[in-house]
This record gives sequence, structure tokens and C-alpha cells, in this order.
Amino acid sequence: MKKIFSEENKLQKMLDVESALASALAKTGNIPKKEAEKILKKANTKYVKINRVKKIESEIKHDIMAMVKALTEASNSGYVHFGATSYDIVDTATALQLKDAIKIMEKDLSELKKSLLKLAKKHKGTIMLGRTHGQSAVPITFGLKLSVFATEIGRHIERLNEVKKRILVGKMMGAVGTGASFGKNALKIQSLVMKNLGLNTPEAVTQILQRDRHTEFVCLMGNISCSLEKFATEIRNLQRTEINEVAESFGKKQVGSSTMAHKKNPVTSEKICGLARIIRGFVGPCFESSILWHERDLTNSSSERFILPHVCVLTDEILQDMKNVFDNLAVYPENMMRNLEKSDRIMAESVMIALTKKGMNRQKAHELVRKCSMRKGVFKNILLREKEIRKLLSEKEINDALKPEKYIGCSEKIVENCMKEKI
Repeated sequence: MKKIFSEENKLQKMLDVESALASALAKTGNIPKKEAEKILKKANTKYVKINRVKKIESEIKHDIMAMVKALTEASNSGYVHFGATSYDIVDTATALQLKDAIKIMEKDLSELKKSLLKLAKKHKGTIMLGRTHGQSAVPITFGLKLSVFATEIGRHIERLNEVKKRILVGKMMGAVGTGASFGKNALKIQSLVMKNLGLNTPEAVTQILQRDRHTEFVCLMGNISCSLEKFATEIRNLQRTEINEVAESFGKKQVGSSTMAHKKNPVTSEKICGLARIIRGFVGPCFESSILWHERDLTNSSSERFILPHVCVLTDEILQDMKNVFDNLAVYPENMMRNLEKSDRIMAESVMIALTKKGMNRQKAHELVRKCSMRKGVFKNILLREKEIRKLLSEKEINDALKPEKYIGCSEKIVENCMKEKI
């Protein structure tokens, strides 16, 4: 991912655009074919050196014109950049970078989903305590929890695929989007350039592509980062000493603390949470960069040089980190059962349902079980002593209602259904 946004690769993408432009201009008769061939032959960082571009830029203070001058020197053609404006090149080159970046993102997301489903399948029947508001709720399976995560990643895969038609778009319509500099062949030239580069053609532009496209992409990266922080936070919470139901892998020589020798901290999950916040931090500036004067100003340029590379690199990083966490996660079913047994009140809903099935009014059953759950003592014994409950439920039926393994609903079936989904 870093290579995609390196200075060398950025320069090559811009040269690729200049090459595609020259080819289109020759096909439409706007420039001589021989001139286009000269440009195509030299539009490569093998001939157009980044150091030369930087030297020219230091003198003329314009990065794109520096590239144009360097390519003109290398190709000895007077038709480099003919009819184009700087952001015809920049925006189209950026789309090429994002095209490569999205391929990596798609692979990252797909592999993470596979890891989650693999773990979900293994633990589809592993019963654990469900929690709401940070409090004991009712039983769940660890496999169901992971399936929820996997389907969330699946939606991100769908979103990324769906936005490509709006993100992977270039432009080649000159100074203010009229195409006047290309003459009567302007629309054809733009279409030929985009087809050559494998990009979509915009309906209408100004000097630049409108930044709602880039904002949508950055927002999607922010959305993905939210999911990853949520997953990582779950790992961190379940690894708490007093819960200890799962844990990140910990190497034989790994150190958890410079002073507390016993520490095994969920450092990768914590790293994911920290970087996810940085990713979302770029969303605001990206929105601000969408608001430009008239056909464009330059306020978006400086911020986007930070936003797009950093968002892509950091999202790629935490996607891979999250996969590694789940691939190597230690799961402790015995501790899950221990925590379930410590929280006997979690079966209150099950008892209420059992009473309702025997004919008691649902609201009455709820209030009766609520009062029982508020009393001190072993929950089962409290229920056995309650006359209204004993009128309807035998001791065996109460015992059955208090068994967590009998109150996981369709958890295993849901996991199995998720396994059938196409990744």
C-alpha cells in the first residue's frame, strides 16, 4: 500500500495519464502520430527521473508543470500535455492509485471475513454470557458473536464494490471542464483516455472531479475503521483479567510491561483502536476539501496529499492486524462457562417464557420473576420457594429453564447460514 502512494509510483501514474492522453490525441488527429509515439516511449520513470522533476519544481514552483517539462525533455516532443490542465493529470492519476489501493482493501476485507467465519464455525456452539449495557444479559454463543462481525465485514465488501463506479473516475476536459482546448473531439478524447486506463468517464466536471467522490471513499474507510475498533474493543473487554474469555496471542519472549512482569496486554487491539481514530479524523478535513470556489481553488490539494495516502495505508494496516488477532486468538470456553455460572440471574427471561407458556400473563410473569431476581440468595432456590411459580412449574421444569445450553435459540443455525454466504 505504501508503494502505491510513493513519490515514484505517483509520478509513474501521472506519466501513464500523459501517455494515454497522447495516444487519444493521435487517434483523433489532434497531434501527429509520430509525436504521440515519442511520448509513449519515454513516459516512464526509467527516462523521467524523479530527481529531475524535483529540480525543475524547485525552480518553477509547480509540480505538474515540472513533470511536463521533464517528460518533454525526455521525449523531445512539443506535444506533451497538449490541451490538458494540471488536474486532468492529477485526478486521473489519483484514480489509478485508488484503483490499486481498493484491490488491496478488497483482499484484506475478504481474508478478514474468512478468518471470522472459520473461527465462528469452530465456536458455533461455544456458550458464553451475552452482555448488554456492560451487564449480564442472556446466553449467546461465541460463534454467533463472530458471525455478526463477519456479516458486517461482508457489507463493507459490498460497499467498496458499489462505490468503485463513483471513485474510479478520471477526467480530461481542460481548464474549467468545457473541453475547449481539445476542440470538437474533446468528449471522444476523454472517453479514449479513460478506456485506455480502465477508469470510468465522468458526466460533467469543472477543472477537477467533484470532491464528493473522494469524501465518499474516505467516509467508507472511516466506517470500516469503526467496525474494526468495535471488534478490537470487544477483544480488549473479553481479555480483561476478571472476564478472561479470550486473549490475543502472546509470544514466548514478548514483554507486556517494563515493570509488571506478569502483564499480557491486548496491544494489537489497542493499536487498532488508536489508528482507527486517526482514520476517522481525516473525514472532517475531507468534507471541508469538497467546498471549493467556482470551478476550483487549491485548498483541497494540500490536505488531500495527506488524507488519501494516510487513510489507505492505515486502513490496510489495521485490517491486516485485525485478521492476525482473530487468526491467533486464544479462546477459553471454560472461563465462559464459569462466568455464566456466576450469573444465575441471566436465566430470568427463560423462566418468564416458561411461565407464560403455562398460561400466566406475560406482564405478571415478568414482574414475578423480576421480584425474585432482586432477592438475595441462589436464584433457583428463590424460584422453588415462590408459590405462584411452583403452581405452574415443576422442579425439573425450573431446572430446565435455568440451563444456558437450552437457551441459545437459533445461534448455531445462524452461524451455519452465515457460512453459506459468498465471500
